[in-house]
Amino acid sequence: MTGTADSATTEHVPVVVVGGGPTGVTAATLLAEYGVDTLVLDRWPQVYPQPRAVHLDDEVYRILARLGIAEEFAGISRAAQGLRLVDRNLSVLAEFRRDTTLTRNGFPAASMFDQPQLEELLRTNLHRHPRARFRGDTEVFELAAGDRPIRLRMRDRTTGDESVITADFVLGCDGANSMVRTTIGAQMRNLKFDQRWLVVDIATDADLHQWEGVHQLCDDHRAGTYMRIGPTRYRWEFRLLDHESVDDYATVAALHPLIAPWTRDVDDADLQLIRVAEYTFRAQLADCWRRGNVFLLGDAAHLTPPFIGQGMGSGLRDAMNLSWKIAGVWRGDLSRSALDSYETERRPHARHMIWLALNVGRAMTCGGRLGTAARSLILPWLHLVPGLRTKVTDSQTPPLRSSTLVRRTVRTGRVGGHLCRNVLLDNGSFLDDELGLGFAVITTVALSPSQREIVETRGASTVHAAAGSELARWLKRHQVTAVVVRPDRAIMFASRDLDTVCRAVPRFLVDHQCATPDAHIRPDTSPTAPRADIIDE
Repeated sequence: MTGTADSATTEHVPVVVVGGGPTGVTAATLLAEYGVDTLVLDRWPQVYPQPRAVHLDDEVYRILARLGIAEEFAGISRAAQGLRLVDRNLSVLAEFRRDTTLTRNGFPAASMFDQPQLEELLRTNLHRHPRARFRGDTEVFELAAGDRPIRLRMRDRTTGDESVITADFVLGCDGANSMVRTTIGAQMRNLKFDQRWLVVDIATDADLHQWEGVHQLCDDHRAGTYMRIGPTRYRWEFRLLDHESVDDYATVAALHPLIAPWTRDVDDADLQLIRVAEYTFRAQLADCWRRGNVFLLGDAAHLTPPFIGQGMGSGLRDAMNLSWKIAGVWRGDLSRSALDSYETERRPHARHMIWLALNVGRAMTCGGRLGTAARSLILPWLHLVPGLRTKVTDSQTPPLRSSTLVRRTVRTGRVGGHLCRNVLLDNGSFLDDELGLGFAVITTVALSPSQREIVETRGASTVHAAAGSELARWLKRHQVTAVVVRPDRAIMFASRDLDTVCRAVPRFLVDHQCATPDAHIRPDTSPTAPRADIIDE
């Protein structure tokens, strides 16, 4: 007999995450590290088996390191050598190489991977945290965003039983067709880009003898992309013509005319078709990312065309930006105004990345025959344009705009809002390992006892940049003595005045026992009373 919500005992959880993809699991893991009980609800019991995202940059790799899975990710990924712009005969029009060693963030600039493998790592890691739970086969079909606490109705997709749960915060990580977005009245704004593309994943033990980077096919008839994503896995993407559909390319034989330039030395019988699918690449941005304590993250908030490989990464950046703010407000360390900074900081950043992807896509794929002719003349000379090679190969994203948690002044504005460099220290560890999970002060001058007391009472750590060290040289280049680094590694404030820097540190206490994952401890699942002091009035 099917249960009803009325017959069930209502459970309360501080944070409910709707959607168990990379963004949702990342947010839940970070919240659990800060001691916030978090429940992830997902429609499916297992990871979606088909690959989608295949690329992330060094900034996002740094987030994976923060989650504690950098070494495991290294085992399933490969560094990409950069980007080649090629014509239909694979003649190289331009080449932009990337350093496959460590960048300012401590990781390779570009890494290729298989998304299902990454998601398995993320979910396995989530289960190590006592404060996090994952509930699959669960569909959230109603969200009372105006209630305090927030009320969610859900259905077990196996039994059909319905139940109710309440939460102080809800994170909508439920993808492009987000129910949470619809519920809070937000709408996607179309940025006038819709293209139908064929996505092909093939496995083979044969060596294709191709350059180990991304190939962007610049062609007026059929734009395309090729990349190797694993030892035996390859990905192609081709723009579909108006009269074509995915059904036209259901076999390796049908795909042969498209992939032959890369596979000409390999028999079709040696190629295993993992999947072929049609996707509509879109550029969209939600007009509102929040209603009260309900927030949108990832594809629920923004859709980025794949030309610069930033779709999944943008979602992980959302999670990194928001999780510690929710934790601080929930514990009472930060004021509610900290939550306002999420959309203030992330929405312009996401818009910038979407427009960058659009410009790259249009430059490489549009213009018809005239565009192809222009590219053949211009692209071979691009490497001579001052600074352009760095722009193409450097994955550094723009700084966050000023907010309640980013103070950019005229004198020190060049560093505010940027990610702090993750340099290798003299003791052999990376800076991130020394910064901890809360706020931190990096300084070239030793703190006085009173300054140290201010910083420590507010829960922040201190890293001294020794004279002549890379860290000290970095601060000197920006003409500052010290900086305040936020939990997400963005620089909140910088100054030549150490007293001013210390006073700028917000109170943010971290329970380090919660931050240490333990696979043998299961979370306390008893109902938690809603927090009245974090509820909007």
